[in-house]
Amino acid sequence: MYKLLDKNGKEYLSEEPGTIGGHRKLKIYGKLDCSSAQRYIAKGQYVQYRVFFKDEDTAIAAGYRPCGVCMKEEYKKWKEKRER
Repeated sequence: MYKLLDKNGKEYLSEEPGTIGGHRKLKIYGKLDCSSAQRYIAKGQYVQYRVFFKDEDTAIAAGYRPCGVCMKEEYKKWKEKRER
């Protein structure tokens, strides 16, 4: 079983692994192979805040924003919306 967050940010168990990773404290989501996240994980940081989502829509609904490193286009769109 895998522990994922739902659209309300609540944990639940799933038989399917998440497709998107996130940082609980910073409320950022990104790809599971994000180079930035992998660097911090390798240093032993970030792991305690690591969360997973079924998909990108769920991460957005839970109030997370896209990573500026691994999801550049999504981040750019998110930032443009905030600046309006």
